[in-house]
Amino acid sequence: QVQLVESGGGVVQHGGSLTLSCAVSGRTIATYAMGWFRQAPGKAREFIAAIGWASVSTQFGDSVKGRFTISKDNAKNTLTLQLNSLNPEDTADYYCAIDSLPFGRAFDWGRFGSWGQGTQVTVSS
Repeated sequence: QVQLVESGGGVVQHGGSLTLSCAVSGRTIATYAMGWFRQAPGKAREFIAAIGWASVSTQFGDSVKGRFTISKDNAKNTLTLQLNSLNPEDTADYYCAIDSLPFGRAFDWGRFGSWGQGTQVTVSS
């Protein structure tokens, strides 16, 4: 059974940066697309970023384009999200997810089927 554990959340000032990590067990991520989502209080879950199985394709939500980057470390079985130029609107719980089928591309994020428990990011103004 695949398990995903996010880490790296915390409190950061407006304009600051954070690095989120997602450690995966029970599945080798080398052949799976993965991604990040977030959910702010009172709002629906929002797609943030995805990366294809070969790390060739990436896709980002409009609200984070140019500020966030996503990468996969197959050797460490870990997904990373680099958050830059943070603003209070980025405050949310951040979740990583993995594709339900192998060899997917970034735009397959709609079918990601396994999720972590989330890590909280708070951006102070």
